[in-house]
Amino acid sequence: MKGKLFLLPNLLNKEAHPDVFFPASVSRAAQKLDGLIAESEKEGRAFLKRLGVPFRETPIHLLNKHHREYDKLLQPIRKGETWGLISDAGLPIIADPGYQLVARARDFNIAIQAFVGPSSIILSLMLSGLPSQNFAFHGYLPRHPEKRLQDLELRSREEEATQLFIEAPFRNDRLLQKLLETLEDSTRLCVAWDLTFPTQGVETHLVAEWKKRTLPSLHKKPAIFLLCAQTR
Repeated sequence: MKGKLFLLPNLLNKEAHPDVFFPASVSRAAQKLDGLIAESEKEGRAFLKRLGVPFRETPIHLLNKHHREYDKLLQPIRKGETWGLISDAGLPIIADPGYQLVARARDFNIAIQAFVGPSSIILSLMLSGLPSQNFAFHGYLPRHPEKRLQDLELRSREEEATQLFIEAPFRNDRLLQKLLETLEDSTRLCVAWDLTFPTQGVETHLVAEWKKRTLPSLHKKPAIFLLCAQTR
């Protein structure tokens, strides 16, 4: 009997009903789990509870910056069990811990199955109206991002590629101001916040237009920023 590793989606808005954002296959897969790999035990239990899995009976092992014992995590699967991997928010692996676990699972020829679900990176790109044939996600920017923003703007122009990045929620408003101070007026800038929440907002404008508008309040809201520079 061969074990399996399921890469399972999680919710961005934890108050949403799973049926709205997950295909039925996710719920069916969750019922087959012998255990779950999560960033935190609290979120692991909450995930199982949402999908009607006996969360007090299902073991949860941790995979985060403090726990990265990949071979140990894969031991039950190598013995024939089926385990799931989740992220605290959205899709596992995508700009999130876990890719090394998948790489190690492949070393052991473990069967791996991925399931679709919400991702702030993909949703923001879809909603932005910016080019999506070529794009790059850069995670968090430096505390003083001016030089990095200039580099990303140049890269966007040279590669005709949309650049995506995030900031700690309590510094979102500051980053937006830095973007307007640093980027060229002809660059298109998108900000997407509270994706999948009832308060979801997405705005895309030229930097010159952003400077004329009342800026959205992004303080302590999950947000993602996208820019696309005009080619010359």
